[in-house]
Amino acid sequence: MAVQTQKLNEHNSKVVVLDFINALNAEKYDVAREQLADDMTFKGVMGERNGADVYMEDMKKMKFKYDIQKVFVDGYDVSIWYNINMDEKTIFSAGWYKVENELIKSFQVIFDPRPIL
Repeated sequence: MAVQTQKLNEHNSKVVVLDFINALNAEKYDVAREQLADDMTFKGVMGERNGADVYMEDMKKMKFKYDIQKVFVDGYDVSIWYNINMDEKTIFSAGWYKVENELIKSFQVIFDPRPIL
């Protein structure tokens, strides 16, 4: 039974994160927000955000687009390699999402910021 539970957790975690990314790409910010825990945290190269509403306000302004290259799942952790279109520049990035209770609780994104500085 533990193996079945692990697979279910991995599947659910992957679905939550991919639903989040797909909603951002479609500019369906209300749908993206539903995938985030209210007290979620974000850490990135250019700064940090605390709280889902604060994070989503920034996303509405930036309108980044994500081209997923590879998804890795380990239980409640989901890692994605993607190209992110930021202000007409495409930056290869890696994101590490932690899912709790089928919501994104925290995530970090790393990339080389030199092309956008």
